[in-house]
Amino acid sequence: MNEQVIKNNQVTIIGKVNSGFDFSHEVYGEGFYSFYVEVPRLSETVDILPVTISERLLNGSTLAEGTLVEIQGQFRSYNRHDGEKNRLVLTIFARELFVLTDGIIYKNPNQILLSGFICKKPNYRTTPFGREIADILLAVNRPYSKSDYIPCIAWGRNARYAQTLEVGESLKVWGRIQSRQYEKKLEDGTSIIRMAYEISVSKMEK
Repeated sequence: MNEQVIKNNQVTIIGKVNSGFDFSHEVYGEGFYSFYVEVPRLSETVDILPVTISERLLNGSTLAEGTLVEIQGQFRSYNRHDGEKNRLVLTIFARELFVLTDGIIYKNPNQILLSGFICKKPNYRTTPFGREIADILLAVNRPYSKSDYIPCIAWGRNARYAQTLEVGESLKVWGRIQSRQYEKKLEDGTSIIRMAYEISVSKMEK
């Protein structure tokens, strides 16, 4: 893979395996599996993050729940057909997997760097408590003329900066991947709980 493309999208997470391994798909005879990793935040809560991994990295075995792992890779998106609509699905695509046994508490267990292009005008607003926030959708190039579409959220001065950005401008962001539950209303009046994933931005620059 083009090294520059790899540099555009770099993820490292450290956490505990939080689920079993489910078969996801196969590409050119190589099987891929999905599972979840529980990654601690500084606030003592956790993010539950989805991971996709090749059977080659698993080397014929899966990892027990509670196993401490470090995963390096990329944050990717794809469209899943959901009824009559397409839904954006996000996952960490593992390129390296390390099983950790030292029990050390790591200071920065969730890091991401993305370099891409603004693909819709950032949505700047303030919360009811007066906190500034901006939603950013970043298109990050991938090989074979593909792109990953990654939702990002910025706060404070980063949010104010984001509102000056225009569609097509390049942007580099640093931060972490966070999970967030939300309630989706269905057409029949019922609702379901879903999980959203986004980048919480700590730093950005053109």
